[in-house]
Amino acid sequence: MKAALFNGPRSLTITSKPIRKLEPGELLVKVEVCGVCGTDVHIVDGTSRSTPPVVLGHEYAGVVADTASTDNRELVGRRVAVDPNIACGICYFCRRGLVHLCSNLKALGVDIDGGMAEYSIVPERQVYLIPPAMPKETSAFIEPVSCTVHGIDRAGVKAGDTVIIIGGGTIGLIMLQLAKNAGAASVIVLEPIEHKRRIAAELGAELVLDPSQGDPSALLRDAAIQGGDVVIECVGKPQTMQLAIDLARRGGTVEFFGVAPIGEKIPLEPNQVYYKELTIVGSYVNPHTFDRSIALLTSGKLRVDAFQIDRFPLDGVHEALRRQKEGTTIKSIIVPNS
Repeated sequence: MKAALFNGPRSLTITSKPIRKLEPGELLVKVEVCGVCGTDVHIVDGTSRSTPPVVLGHEYAGVVADTASTDNRELVGRRVAVDPNIACGICYFCRRGLVHLCSNLKALGVDIDGGMAEYSIVPERQVYLIPPAMPKETSAFIEPVSCTVHGIDRAGVKAGDTVIIIGGGTIGLIMLQLAKNAGAASVIVLEPIEHKRRIAAELGAELVLDPSQGDPSALLRDAAIQGGDVVIECVGKPQTMQLAIDLARRGGTVEFFGVAPIGEKIPLEPNQVYYKELTIVGSYVNPHTFDRSIALLTSGKLRVDAFQIDRFPLDGVHEALRRQKEGTTIKSIIVPNS
């Protein structure tokens, strides 16, 4: 089969790879779509951890092509989404129900061969059935939506809140909709790229600002907004993480959702955290949120049809990564069997 193999920092090659024999508890999935994530960009750049050589891709869905056991042959031909995060089940964190913080957590597409390939071997417990009528492009968003559902839970958005979202890419636009679903009275999106601001407005943002046009704090004051009850950072850059703290009103919550490169730091004034009584939270992957993600996308409560989606064959993976990195698209999607 053809696959995008990550060999080490700045080394990603399209190669032919044999499909090994299935072991008990495994399924062979013919990959329909695989989303390109900011994490993939960081991995290729060498600024996020991985275990090379490994086939990239952790946002994927497909059709079960084969099973290791005759006991689950009814799965063959069914469409499934793949939860990439595999917990050990026996460490301290797993036994406290914090499976996403597992001491031995491994991920398909990061540590184990993932979805940027024509086929992927996955543990049966990692797949979720999806409706036959779900568009293929929509199924590529199940994994990122599952992460943002955990993020909105962590942010604690309440009915009537003012929510500020920094970054109007894939994650920011999903967070916008989840915040509104959670009852936010006003959602403000900060995004420098015009076509992303346009989509944010279409999806119901009450205010969309271009932070390159002036100091964001001043822009908000001009709009009679004193700060956010909840500020969600969806970019992963030190300057926008610092901005998130600055834009939170007293008693507010700041969530770092964007993935910053390993080793990056920001200055933090403890007196500001004390005086404003800020709550600062992180959000990591997707514990037990896949079913909720599928339900949201199936019901239409969360839309991705307005997103600019660029589709690529496996041979176009480098261009797909470039567009995702540069922000010229909302989502790059690999279609391995096109």
